[in-house]
Amino acid sequence: MIRLCSRAGFKSTYRLILSKSTHNLATFEQTCSDLLRTCAQSSNLPNGRAIHAKLFKGSLPFSPFLQNHLLNMYVRCGHLNNALQLFDEMPERNVVSWSALIKGFVQHGCPSEALSLFGRMHRDGTTKPNEFTLVSSLQACSLCGNLTQAYQVYAFIVRLGFEWNVFLTNALLTVLVRHGELTEALQVFENCPNKDIVSWNAIMAGYLEYACSEVATFWWRMNREGVTPDSYTFSSVLTGLAAVTDLKMGVQVHGQLVRYGHGAEICVGNSLADMYIKNHQLLDGFKAFLEMPFKDVCSWTEMAAGCLQCGEPNKALEVIAEMKKVGIQPNKFTLATALNACANLASLEEGKKFHGLRIKLETCTDVDVCVDNALLDMYAKCGCMDGAQSVFESMKDCSVVSWTTMIMGCAQNGKAREALEIFDKMRLQEGIEPNYITFICVLYACSQGGFIDEGWKYFASMTQNYGITPGEDHYACMVDLLGRAGRIKEAEELIKNMPLKPGVLVWQTLLGACQLLGDTETGKRAAEHALEMNRTEPSTYILLSNIFAGLSNWDSVGMLRKLMDSRDVKKLPGSSWIEH
Repeated sequence: MIRLCSRAGFKSTYRLILSKSTHNLATFEQTCSDLLRTCAQSSNLPNGRAIHAKLFKGSLPFSPFLQNHLLNMYVRCGHLNNALQLFDEMPERNVVSWSALIKGFVQHGCPSEALSLFGRMHRDGTTKPNEFTLVSSLQACSLCGNLTQAYQVYAFIVRLGFEWNVFLTNALLTVLVRHGELTEALQVFENCPNKDIVSWNAIMAGYLEYACSEVATFWWRMNREGVTPDSYTFSSVLTGLAAVTDLKMGVQVHGQLVRYGHGAEICVGNSLADMYIKNHQLLDGFKAFLEMPFKDVCSWTEMAAGCLQCGEPNKALEVIAEMKKVGIQPNKFTLATALNACANLASLEEGKKFHGLRIKLETCTDVDVCVDNALLDMYAKCGCMDGAQSVFESMKDCSVVSWTTMIMGCAQNGKAREALEIFDKMRLQEGIEPNYITFICVLYACSQGGFIDEGWKYFASMTQNYGITPGEDHYACMVDLLGRAGRIKEAEELIKNMPLKPGVLVWQTLLGACQLLGDTETGKRAAEHALEMNRTEPSTYILLSNIFAGLSNWDSVGMLRKLMDSRDVKKLPGSSWIEH
């Protein structure tokens, strides 16, 4: 009958129902329930409503059995209001009725309504919940922010004697993990006598979320206890090992993955490639990627982002170009990755192409402020502030990141005064509070423009007005600002009075200022402090050498070069490029 419905259409099957004698109630109910099940599976609401109309008019028998099938049809089609109305009108409700509606609310993103209905079921008192009702109620608890309700549901479980039901245990584990109660989840897990792979995966998910360093230990325990992992297990453990960059363990898990044969699944392949990429093994990441029989947009985007992380922006763009060739539409993460690659290459022409793609995809994909921020950054790093300004003005929702990107873009492109004007507009007109990074960009702008008074004002306002404690980067900007203005002694005094221990960056900044002004004595002191912290950083040696060279002190230059050789310090070669 279901085949008849799918092939010949609903109408012919419906006529067949009407032509049958209704005295054979069992046959009628089975046929009608099959039709409603088909409507539910295909989300065919009009046909389901047509059956409801016949049942409602009384021309066909309307038993509780069919009412539950009709209720399930509305739930599966996502029409929860119709389902709730039918439920309220049912003269008799059994545990199937309650369970179907509670599950429907959970599946369609209404966990609070599901828990409200569960409470109503308890108050009604005529129907006891079963395992299915309780599993759905716990799933609702995992999606809500109130853990107390989960404990109340668990009290029902214990009262009804279901505490050893593994499905309920797994649902409880999920609730506890999602609410950050990993210790309590572990207690429940250890006390469960009949754990299955879902139980192990729930705890693995908890470690992945809150304690990645424990993922490897838990994986070894699974191996010792003879638990057969599934695709979710492999995906989780590889993601955890990627987070802690444990390549050795990741290779071992890869070997087990091959033995168990789960490598064909997309989620596993993505996690495997990501594990190699996070460990900067780009070739192995590409190998895992190419061996995947099926790739989705996440696979391609992850590979492009991996190339970018490994310092290969050109390869990132090649991956995205290949992705478009095979017909996969980029998403917002792909666009952001592509724009970041263009920014790294300072490739304005390529960036403009992706700007065009962003406009084209705006109506059919989830383009958000993150993509526009990447677009702003691309134009700024390519030196095209007119393009950045145009994008900025067209943005509907500018976040603090958007404003900060514009401030830094202006500061880096010779528009320091405009950078400060944007900062003031952000605070005073738009009411957006600056963050830690914003102040680095603002102080950098002051340094580039030589705005000493403004620099001190903004530096003081960090703590006084916004409760942000200045970090080493902020102090480095202030030292640079003072150094460029020739106030070397004042800059050195600022470093000495820092509430935190000065790092290499601050001393190197002072050293750079000393090079500009030819202050050998202060430069030597700055270099000594920097080298005490890091003897292998070539910049310190080079800055000090440049000071000596500027004074034609070639003996000291030669001595520094010998010192670099004895300490195996290598000067990184410079590079530059032009777009053609």
